Amino acid sequence: MAETRSGGVILASGSWSRRQLLEAAGVTFTAVPADVDERAIRETLQDGDNEIDPADVAEVLARAKAEHVSQAHPDAIVIGSDQILALGDEIFEKPPDMAGARNHLTKLRGRTHQLHCGVVLAQGGATIWSHVDTASLTMRSFTPAFLDAYLDGAGPSICASVGAYQLEGMGIQLFERIEGDYFTILGLPLLPLLGALREREVLAS
Repeated sequence: MAETRSGGVILASGSWSRRQLLEAAGVTFTAVPADVDERAIRETLQDGDNEIDPADVAEVLARAKAEHVSQAHPDAIVIGSDQILALGDEIFEKPPDMAGARNHLTKLRGRTHQLHCGVVLAQGGATIWSHVDTASLTMRSFTPAFLDAYLDGAGPSICASVGAYQLEGMGIQLFERIEGDYFTILGLPLLPLLGALREREVLAS
């Protein structure tokens, strides 16, 4: 039998993008950012198994966030999500500054990378549903002059994105091909999530 909500819906994230996606979809929720050490979790996973799939890392991090918040709010349905950018075997972290953003984009230039996005529902401190989706993005071989202009125009806000780009802004000019779900690229596989919320009678079906 599907679990139903009795304590509302919580988004275990401080992400502006994820909040905007849920609000636009008409989901009523409260945002409670999860206090988990994402870097430590990633390092533990990679130390234990050098061949671990980046998609699995995304799911584990999403579970950690959702379950952490769910322990403090056991009656709520908690949404946890995480996104991993992988270029081959290399997993990227958010650039610390504009120099880091330039380094990211220089590495990604002319190559195809993957965005793996995990989303989890937790209740009573345990995961009750999970999903992972992957999108592939190919950056064009842009010139150094274009990169300079892009960084100047986009500004420091791109450092909030693991790939140093935002498709809903100037970042779209970096790409020649995109394969995958738009919402996954923005950081939340929205359609599967909405389906899971309907199954649990959080949304009208």
